[in-house]
Amino acid sequence: MSILTEFQGQRIAQDYFNASASQLTEKILAAKKQFGSRLLILAHHYQKDEIVDLADEVGDSLQLAQLAAKNKTAKYIVFCGVHFMAETADMLTEANQQVILPDLTAGCTMADMADRYQLQAAWEQLQEKYPAEILPITYINSTAAVKAFVGEHGGVYRNFQ
Repeated sequence: MSILTEFQGQRIAQDYFNASASQLTEKILAAKKQFGSRLLILAHHYQKDEIVDLADEVGDSLQLAQLAAKNKTAKYIVFCGVHFMAETADMLTEANQQVILPDLTAGCTMADMADRYQLQAAWEQLQEKYPAEILPITYINSTAAVKAFVGEHGGVYRNFQ
């Protein structure tokens, strides 16, 4: 089960939608106090200031996944970033840790350009013309499904920073 499907059926309580910004901040601070080191909030640089201010760590997508992987004490890791890097963080963390993505639709146009089905069709066409000559490579900012496809076909993913 992926991080995206795990939480899709859950509903946010209506009082959160009706709460003011200060009330939401109070709720988050209370949760941080209650959970202590068992809660880690990660926020991407591009998040709203209100989110960044409440985050334990701030960074780019790859940094956030790496921070999640390094942390062995947090049971709950709230990943305020894009879904594909939350997937990566989920793969890199321990089995007893839960990565939570507050916005399941948080994405990136580049990462959404290709899906596994498109890759499979392109791969089959390329293999017909160039058997055993193609090495699939993907950028770190791709979905878990794309990374898995590349790995299954002997390829690699790279961080081109």
